Amino acid sequence: MYGVIVGGGGIGGAGAAALANTGLDTLSWVVAATTLVAAGLSIWKLAPRRNRS
Repeated sequence: MYGVIVGGGGIGGAGAAALANTGLDTLSWVVAATTLVAAGLSIWKLAPRRNRS
Protein backbone atom coordinates (compact mmCIF):
# COMPACT_ATOMS: atom_id res chain seq x y z
CA MET A 1 0.00 0.00 0.00
CA TYR A 2 2.80 2.45 0.89
CA GLY A 3 5.39 0.95 -1.43
CA VAL A 4 7.36 2.63 -4.18
CA ILE A 5 5.29 3.62 -7.20
CA VAL A 6 6.97 2.28 -10.32
CA GLY A 7 7.31 4.93 -13.03
CA GLY A 8 5.87 7.74 -10.92
CA GLY A 9 9.02 9.87 -11.03
CA GLY A 10 9.50 9.44 -14.75
CA ILE A 11 6.14 10.94 -15.58
CA GLY A 12 6.75 14.10 -13.54
CA GLY A 13 10.25 14.48 -14.95
CA ALA A 14 9.02 14.20 -18.53
CA GLY A 15 6.38 16.86 -17.92
CA ALA A 16 8.91 19.25 -16.40
CA ALA A 17 11.36 18.71 -19.27
CA ALA A 18 8.66 19.38 -21.85
CA LEU A 19 7.64 22.61 -20.12
CA ALA A 20 11.24 23.80 -19.90
CA ASN A 21 11.64 23.54 -23.67
CA THR A 22 8.61 25.71 -24.48
CA GLY A 23 10.33 29.06 -23.86
CA LEU A 24 8.14 29.98 -20.89
CA ASP A 25 11.23 30.53 -18.76
CA THR A 26 11.71 34.05 -20.14
CA LEU A 27 8.07 34.85 -19.57
CA SER A 28 8.31 33.68 -15.96
CA TRP A 29 11.31 36.00 -15.39
CA VAL A 30 9.36 38.94 -16.80
CA VAL A 31 6.34 38.18 -14.62
CA ALA A 32 8.54 37.79 -11.53
CA ALA A 33 10.38 41.06 -12.21
CA THR A 34 7.12 42.94 -12.76
CA THR A 35 5.71 41.54 -9.52
CA LEU A 36 8.80 42.58 -7.56
CA VAL A 37 8.73 46.10 -9.01
CA ALA A 38 5.03 46.47 -8.17
CA ALA A 39 5.63 45.21 -4.62
CA GLY A 40 8.54 47.63 -4.17
CA LEU A 41 6.49 50.58 -5.38
CA SER A 42 3.60 49.73 -3.08
CA ILE A 43 5.94 49.49 -0.07
CA TRP A 44 7.53 52.81 -1.12
CA LYS A 45 4.10 54.48 -1.06
CA LEU A 46 3.21 52.95 2.31
CA ALA A 47 6.47 53.93 4.04
CA PRO A 48 6.26 57.04 6.22
CA ARG A 49 8.03 60.15 4.98
CA ARG A 50 11.08 61.44 6.83
CA ASN A 51 11.04 64.93 8.28
CA ARG A 52 13.87 66.97 6.79
CA SER A 53 13.72 69.82 9.27
